Amino acid sequence: MVLAVDDEPHGLSELVHCLRGNPHIERILAANDATEALRFLGSEDAQVKERRDRGLPPVDAVFADLQMPGLSGMEMSRVFASLKPAPVLVFVTGHPEEAVDAFDLGAVDYVLKPCKQERLDKAIKRVLTQLQATAAPAAASGGAAQPKADDEVIAVELAGNTKLIPRASVRWVEAQGDYARLFTNEGSHLVRIPLAQLEERWEKAGFVRIHRSYLVALQLITELRMGQGGYQVVIGNEEKLLPVSRRHTRELKDRLVGSSRNG
Repeated sequence: MVLAVDDEPHGLSELVHCLRGNPHIERILAANDATEALRFLGSEDAQVKERRDRGLPPVDAVFADLQMPGLSGMEMSRVFASLKPAPVLVFVTGHPEEAVDAFDLGAVDYVLKPCKQERLDKAIKRVLTQLQATAAPAAASGGAAQPKADDEVIAVELAGNTKLIPRASVRWVEAQGDYARLFTNEGSHLVRIPLAQLEERWEKAGFVRIHRSYLVALQLITELRMGQGGYQVVIGNEEKLLPVSRRHTRELKDRLVGSSRNG
């Protein structure tokens, strides 16, 4: 499975057509810009989710343009390259002057537009070689790759700009309808992701649901106290008090005790 990214409809159509023309490509995901492409990092698509659960990158390879409005292809690719394991990168662009930066990032090929079948087939061959080389150590160790421990990145759009928020910087999350507000040391960011979805995605990363409206990084809870209206958690050095609902109190206590023992 591969991801094709290009903000120009003709360019994206041309790229997808050539990818479909190669017998080694089983499925193609397409994105009209870098922000849409990064959403696949946390996609609930069944195949993407299965790969994530198996400790694989969301796709085997990313074929991306470089010059795109907002978040550039190079900036987007740095995010993909930071994953462990990371998808193989191929740039398909009309700008030859950025080839050096692309290969410094670890790209296996740099295809100039217009995209031609024969040339893209060569790039796909290099992708397959890279995938085989990456799979060899895992096979030699006698098992599948372990789930990745890298940090998830959330793309936040604000006034026409795209800001990348690492999950590790999020202290707590508040539900706001179909949206969620991420609270970090630098401020808060509204994203169109339901709290229940973040709860499922971030449970293994140490986030715990304490209330219908709140999801909290367990390691940042410094105290569980009884208030006038029920239990509350203290985040950090008295910086924030958040309510704990009755239905979540027992689970939270168990998680805090377990965290203390493991710590």
